[in-house]
Amino acid sequence: MKKTEEIINKIAQDKLDFHLGLHILLEEDYSFKELFNTLHNYIINSIPNKTDYNSEAYQRAINSIPLKPTFTPIIILKSFSTKIAFYKLASMPENEHKKIITSLLWIFKITDTERRNTECKNGCGHFWHELE
Repeated sequence: MKKTEEIINKIAQDKLDFHLGLHILLEEDYSFKELFNTLHNYIINSIPNKTDYNSEAYQRAINSIPLKPTFTPIIILKSFSTKIAFYKLASMPENEHKKIITSLLWIFKITDTERRNTECKNGCGHFWHELE
């Protein structure tokens, strides 16, 4: 597991404070594309409904992102289907990248917590759910 993946999973599991972990992920030499792709993949896999990638936890996550609800990434996430929203987010200008990563990290934190409390409640074999 890459260091960024470990940090993301520790944040999702409340083993690392969200804001501290986000700060670590967004250090000067971070790769937006790498973080975006990792978070996109993690979110898609953590959402139980694979038909439209929408769930109550996903909607709850979008509506509770700790940024102003008028920020463009949040408007996009609320206005478009998951697949279209992610496509649009991937092509946004660099000045939106940190807001995008913040939003996606929060969404994963919420959706993965839901998955751990339901699907993975009695053990799941996901090695990333066994982080120390």
